[in-house]
Amino acid sequence: VQLVESGGGLVQAGGSLRLSCISSGLTFYGGYINWFRHGPEKEREGVACVSIPDGATSVARSVKDRFSISSDNAKNTVYLQMNSLKPEDTAVYFCQRIVTCVLGLGGGPLFGPRGQGTQVTVSS
Repeated sequence: VQLVESGGGLVQAGGSLRLSCISSGLTFYGGYINWFRHGPEKEREGVACVSIPDGATSVARSVKDRFSISSDNAKNTVYLQMNSLKPEDTAVYFCQRIVTCVLGLGGGPLFGPRGQGTQVTVSS
């Protein structure tokens, strides 16, 4: 059971990145794949989720105009497209398989396999 994120990096403000979350060793179908971020001195924030396998998506209001989420069930991969990045988007982004969609700041402990995360750094 493994989720692996990729696609992070250093980008200038206004730039774009596409993060990937590849799952292996588990049944991809069922529940949600949720993207979270955890910035320095900030609470964990759920930014987007996609229901597997029907593909219904939700994106947090804080990033709705700039971020989008999609899934490719054949590749067991969920993508987070991030556009018009801002320095405040700097964070470790990770994906996690959970039973319900979680958006916004904070929240209690989550249960389900998650990846190690990928660092996104946005310079001004």
